[in-house]
Amino acid sequence: MASSTAISETSSRPGTLPRTLLVFCRFTLGALFVYAAYAKLHFNGGWHFGDYHLFFAMAIDSYRMLPFWAVQLLSQGLPWLELALGALLISGLALRWVGAATSGLLLVFIGAMVRAKILGLEINCGCFGNNEKLGTLTILRDSSLLVLALAVTIGAFVWKKHKATTSS
Repeated sequence: MASSTAISETSSRPGTLPRTLLVFCRFTLGALFVYAAYAKLHFNGGWHFGDYHLFFAMAIDSYRMLPFWAVQLLSQGLPWLELALGALLISGLALRWVGAATSGLLLVFIGAMVRAKILGLEINCGCFGNNEKLGTLTILRDSSLLVLALAVTIGAFVWKKHKATTSS
């Protein structure tokens, strides 16, 4: 009798492991995005709310891809976008769309880094502050973050579909 109770209890929660993995992945990715924003806004021992974009603009401009106005716009907005995406990933709000936006953003980052590497540019990547040289390990790290973001996105869509089919 005890074994049938144990079986029915575990079979009533079939989505526990995937759900736990989804939560772990979104917390990890969210924390990394919050840290990336923090590293751009707080460096050299102080907060740089007024001038952070000047330092970050140099990192963005070193990729030699964008006009000056786009560099300025990205340097001012990207840390706040990373902070918002990280907070939303951690909270789990609008997870399907936040995961898709995070995946898209990482895809753009990786494309820019690969392009810079192919061109032989010896630059700082700008990912986690201003002192990280762009290299193969940087691209591999960000690629693993893309895999994580895609897993969160797919998991969020699958979980939403699973909830819809089990509740009807």
